[in-house]
Amino acid sequence: MKHPDIALAGRTALVTGAARRLGRAVATVLVERGVRVVVHHNHSGEDAAALCDEIRRLGGSAWPVQGDLADAGQPERVFRDAVAQAGAIDILINNASIFERDTIWEATEDSILLNLRIHALAPLTLARQMAGQGGEGHIVNLLDTRMTVYDKEHASYHISKRVLAMLTRMLALELAPKIAVNGIAPGLILPPAGQDETYLQKLVHTNPLHRYGGPADVTDAVLFLLGSRFITGQILYVDGGYHMKGHMYD
Repeated sequence: MKHPDIALAGRTALVTGAARRLGRAVATVLVERGVRVVVHHNHSGEDAAALCDEIRRLGGSAWPVQGDLADAGQPERVFRDAVAQAGAIDILINNASIFERDTIWEATEDSILLNLRIHALAPLTLARQMAGQGGEGHIVNLLDTRMTVYDKEHASYHISKRVLAMLTRMLALELAPKIAVNGIAPGLILPPAGQDETYLQKLVHTNPLHRYGGPADVTDAVLFLLGSRFITGQILYVDGGYHMKGHMYD
C-alpha cells in the first residue's frame, strides 16, 4: 500500500461499477490513499470479490455490494447495504455505465429509459441518499466528452449523459454547502469492450493533442476534485481537448 493521503485517509467511498475498467482503477487509487471502498457491481460478482480480496491483502478495507441500478428501489438498497457494511459514505463516484449502439431512429422507449435509469436516475437517487446522512463529502459523476457534440451512434446513451451533466450542476447547488458535486468527462481513455489499443490509435487525430490517455489520467482528475475544498458544479474534461472542437450545445 502507498502512504495514505492525509486529506482522504479514513474516508469511505461508494464507487458504482467498480469491478472493472475505470471504476476498478478509481477504487484502487482511492484505497492507495487510505480510503475505505464499497465496490458496487451488477453482473461482475467474481471481479468485485477478487478486487476486494486484493485490497484486503494489501491492508485496505473493501466490501462488495451487488445491485442492478436500473431496477426500481435498487439504488436505495445499494446505498443502505453500503452504509450497513462500511458506515457513512463520504465520497460517491457515479461510474456505473452501459454503452450500447443505437441511432435516434433505432432508439426505443425501453432503451432510452434504461440508459436514463442507470446514468441519471440512479446517480440522482444515490446523491439524495448521501445528502440524507447530513454530513459533508464529495460526489463525482463520470460523464463523456462526446456529450458536448452529438454521438449519433449511441443516441440513448447520449441523451442520458446529457441529463447527468445537467444533474451535476443542479445537485451542486442543491447539496451545497456540505457536499461538492462535480463531473469528469473522459475522452480516449479505454477502448470499448472487445477492442484493443489500435482502436484508440486510429482516433488520436480527433483531439488537438493527437494522443490518447489512460485510466491514470482519470484517477488523477478524481483525486484533484476530491482534494479541493472550493470547486463544485464543474465538469473536468480529460479528453486531449476534444470538447473544444465544436459544440452542439451552448
